[in-house]
Amino acid sequence: MIPWQLIDSAPIPRGDGELQLYQRDREFTINISGGGVLMSTHAHASEDALAERACREIDGRSRPRVLIGGLGMGFTLSAALRHLGPEAEVVVAELVPAVIRWNREILGEFAGHPLEDARTRVREGDVGNVLKEERQGFDAILLDVDNGPAGLTRKKNNWLYGLDGLVAAYTALRPQGLLAVWSAGSDRAFHERLRKVGFSVRQTQARAHGHKGDRHIIWLAARGA
Repeated sequence: MIPWQLIDSAPIPRGDGELQLYQRDREFTINISGGGVLMSTHAHASEDALAERACREIDGRSRPRVLIGGLGMGFTLSAALRHLGPEAEVVVAELVPAVIRWNREILGEFAGHPLEDARTRVREGDVGNVLKEERQGFDAILLDVDNGPAGLTRKKNNWLYGLDGLVAAYTALRPQGLLAVWSAGSDRAFHERLRKVGFSVRQTQARAHGHKGDRHIIWLAARGA
């Protein structure tokens, strides 16, 4: 069997440890040091589903504006672009500069080079800052940050999934907007926090790889008028 090879690594800003890019033949993974695989070019069906389900909810809106928290390997961004029209704008916020570089130099071909799409706007930095800056600025917000509410890479992500972060997301959404959140597993307390902030919440599941692989959770949280 072909062994995995470490291609590059990068520290997590104000976080613990580093992200590591591994390659085995034509497959790549991004790992967290000491914590295993975060994402893979081989298994990304649940990331695709996050974007597909969110974009379905805002279908038909004029000039939709979408925020994606976490670039990852670009699959969520790519799926969103496929399901949005030519007048859409997709802002993707990525905290780790090296992840943006990996997507431009190595990983882009696997997701169809979504960073090269004219509708894409890249923000290097914390998605939480974008939420704080915007008021009713987005039709949909997609969060694929860390491992979901039970984060692995950065303690400050607790803010994003706590009450203050969810209030910021609610405020950044336009009326009838949608917050979609990816998670590696279920989290009843997070579900209840969404409801407490004022969202109407649905919890759905998606497989990591087609009809196989781990079952991941996608919350669809709608803001009212």
